[in-house]
Amino acid sequence: MIKLTLKTERRAQLLDITGRVADAVARSGVQDGFCVVHVPHTTAGVFVNESADPDLRKDILQFLERQIPQDWGFRHSEGNADSHLKAMITGHAATLIVAEGKPALGTWQAVWFAEYDGPRSREIWIQVSRA
Repeated sequence: MIKLTLKTERRAQLLDITGRVADAVARSGVQDGFCVVHVPHTTAGVFVNESADPDLRKDILQFLERQIPQDWGFRHSEGNADSHLKAMITGHAATLIVAEGKPALGTWQAVWFAEYDGPRSREIWIQVSRA
């Protein structure tokens, strides 16, 4: 398993981690198989979506904030219940096919790390295996 660390700068933020995932796959030496990208946090997530239009990440964060506002009146004592729910929606892991030593992503796809309770130091765990 490969562990990556990143630091977020805002409470809610999406970071394109495609390059870091591709580097981890290349270091693994696996040519054909699969890659699991896992975020071991309950207020952060990871998902695959478009990377071409930078406004889409703003739209995603705005949509989630409208659906699950921080000030909704949750009972969770830490004040970050909205972050837990947003992470539940985006999920904690993404599984990618590895082909020819690279993550097999579509033309517009990228791997996104989603921060919902930052700024923080976060880990991303990557496991690459042969088919």
